[in-house]
Amino acid sequence: MQKPIRVEITGRNSFWENAVKVEWEHQFPARQWIAQGNKYFLIDEHWLEDLQRVAHQCFAQAVIAPEDVGKRQLFRKLFRNAEGSGSISANRRFSLG
Repeated sequence: MQKPIRVEITGRNSFWENAVKVEWEHQFPARQWIAQGNKYFLIDEHWLEDLQRVAHQCFAQAVIAPEDVGKRQLFRKLFRNAEGSGSISANRRFSLG
């Protein structure tokens, strides 16, 4: 790898995340990435566009991962909780009576 970058693969569920790995190995057998847990990988920066295309084919996303994973997890937790509580539904109707 010339210039490695850290990417995160997220899919609908673990099946689709694993499908990205399988499809990547099928389409690009010479391109070996370095796993850093279940969702994080080190890849050559020139592979990112190809990985994003493969991920899209598998109903997933491949994005550059932050150095501090804790921040991303915190924001996901905050925004996931905010979506369902206290928000006004677009389908709810109000009377101005």
